[in-house]
Amino acid sequence: MDTHGGHRERMRTRFLRYGLDNFDDHNILELLLFYALPRQDTNLLAHRLLDAFGTLAGVFDATPEALMTVPGIGPNAAALIRLVPETARRYLMCKTRMGDVLENSEKAGAYVLPLFLGSREETAYLICMDAKMKVLDCRLLCRGTSTALSLNIRRVVQIALSQNASSVLLAHNHVGGVALPSDEDKQATARLHHVLAEVGITLVDHLIVADDDFVSMSDSGYLPAP
Repeated sequence: MDTHGGHRERMRTRFLRYGLDNFDDHNILELLLFYALPRQDTNLLAHRLLDAFGTLAGVFDATPEALMTVPGIGPNAAALIRLVPETARRYLMCKTRMGDVLENSEKAGAYVLPLFLGSREETAYLICMDAKMKVLDCRLLCRGTSTALSLNIRRVVQIALSQNASSVLLAHNHVGGVALPSDEDKQATARLHHVLAEVGITLVDHLIVADDDFVSMSDSGYLPAP
């Protein structure tokens, strides 16, 4: 065991017994880095990370390239740090089940927000539903870095038809922006609403997500009421 072994064991025991509620942010990073850097002083590295990125969320949202500009953080440590928000996102996605009924924008927002946790790229999801607004399928549509996310309307229609959907809900995020629809969002939504209506499928809403906030284009008057 290295010279920090006793301290590390106490930290692990404290975490397993009490969770993270009584940990400071630098303690959380220190504990996490134990598993990538078994021979280094991870307390010092934790402070460096917080100095560089400001907050715990800032550290977890940083790119691997940015993380590795911090002295002492190499590929293994950067990968472990990035694993945290990605794992949290998958965990929350697993808790949103098929069969949920998204009968209003509040329930729809609660359903889609976990899909975008930690996302650094603009991403779009399609949620297919039956006539009672019960979720049949949730499908990643596209991911990109441009501010005007490319939307393949033909693929949306194909997915909706393959799931025998009566209605669909579109959701995408604005990275580093605000949860307000752009002109491009409004135009794409209008086109999609029209095309889906021609095959008997209702676009009930398009949610714009930014961080932990969202805006419903239906509630905002950009879509006719279903």
